[in-house]
Amino acid sequence: MDWRFWEAITYEDYINIGISIGVIFLAILLRKLFIKYIFYLFLKLSNKGKTELLNHALKAFEHPLRFLFVIIGVYIAIHYFPYIDANKDIYKHLLKISIILAISSWLFNLSSSTSLLFMKISNKLNFEMDSILIPFLSKAVRVIIVMISISIIAEEFGYNVSGFVAGLGLGGLAFALAAQEVIKNLFGGVVIITEKPFTIGDWIQSPSIEGVVEDINFRSTIIRTFADSLITIPNSTLSNEPITNWSEMNKRRIFFNLGVEYSTSKEKIQHVIHEIQEYLENNEDVHQETIFVRFTEYNHSSLDIMLYFFTKSIVWDEYLTVKQNVNYKIMEILEEADVSVAFPSRSVYFEQGSMHNMHTLQDDEQ
Repeated sequence: MDWRFWEAITYEDYINIGISIGVIFLAILLRKLFIKYIFYLFLKLSNKGKTELLNHALKAFEHPLRFLFVIIGVYIAIHYFPYIDANKDIYKHLLKISIILAISSWLFNLSSSTSLLFMKISNKLNFEMDSILIPFLSKAVRVIIVMISISIIAEEFGYNVSGFVAGLGLGGLAFALAAQEVIKNLFGGVVIITEKPFTIGDWIQSPSIEGVVEDINFRSTIIRTFADSLITIPNSTLSNEPITNWSEMNKRRIFFNLGVEYSTSKEKIQHVIHEIQEYLENNEDVHQETIFVRFTEYNHSSLDIMLYFFTKSIVWDEYLTVKQNVNYKIMEILEEADVSVAFPSRSVYFEQGSMHNMHTLQDDEQ
């Protein structure tokens, strides 16, 4: 007999199929109603209660909750669908895996708020947590969540995770050789975190790079140069180089030599040095701990006065402003003292006898 599929479906099967489809649509409808009225009500209450951590936890759970409604609806619908045996273990495993994925997704989303949690813990313990450590811990928490989720799902499918880990131990040497650069960078990141030569936002300089630190992760450090470009440098490289952290300056140095002409008298040099020294000592922008204005060198074409002092501000723009004002004042002092700044020059002297011989040689040639 030529049987067709729809001819074999009974009236009861039609009802069960309709119930299955209805359950799925009902689950989607309940999801929308629950999210719109009940879930968002909890969000508003958490905002009013100023419980910031609870608010982050609820926001992180929104998408996993939507997923759970659909999964539960599909699982219930399977029990009514006439051509699926809902008692098979595969469906129970899929339900468990779906719940695991939903919870893992929630924890993964929530891990972005771990910085807030760490800050609250550090405040309660009166412990100042470094700005590098917080994002580093957040990323570590995410990696741990993913690894635990994968291991639980693998166990649910019947894989022996402990045996797999033991197998990795047997091939550990080969793995270490293949991933040695990754491991170097990881340990380099740990060195940077523990020794704290710099933090996010610091201006640093090394033989490889100079700029402002924007981010530090497991593998590399991201630095924005003063040309406004981003450079990613491996942690293993940065941790093995000498690093100058300019942001840790308490004051900023100004050092240069002021060269005046050799014709300048001793009295005028003394007057210029005295005026500059007095100006610097009365300048509110100059750090008063170290100020040197000294006549130090007989240079090739100038008498050099050394200026060595520090600005209170380490901000580049403010530092340049102070330096500019000092230069303007020095110009005024030199003009008032009738002292000229020397410029590179060379004098050539000819002996009288040499000039006479040169003229005689020219007459003979003619």
